[in-house]
Amino acid sequence: MRSLLCNAVSLFTMMIIVRVVLSWFPSTSGGFIAQVSYFVGRITEPVLSAVRQKLPRTGAIDFSSLVVLLFLQIVVQGMILRC
Repeated sequence: MRSLLCNAVSLFTMMIIVRVVLSWFPSTSGGFIAQVSYFVGRITEPVLSAVRQKLPRTGAIDFSSLVVLLFLQIVVQGMILRC
């Protein structure tokens, strides 16, 4: 069971990283990058928006991805699951 949870956390972490990287590139409507970005956004946005609401406003810089990644790596994988 623990390995399944570790894999799920790792997959979610990769999806956040993909989302961050894809945000640096323009995507054309209906293109492959747009489809991947839409899929990854649908999966990651509920968690990121919840964290974004709790963080103080920092202007144009969004730290929600960084906060979630640090939480997943340090707390969930490091302390709770010990992956």
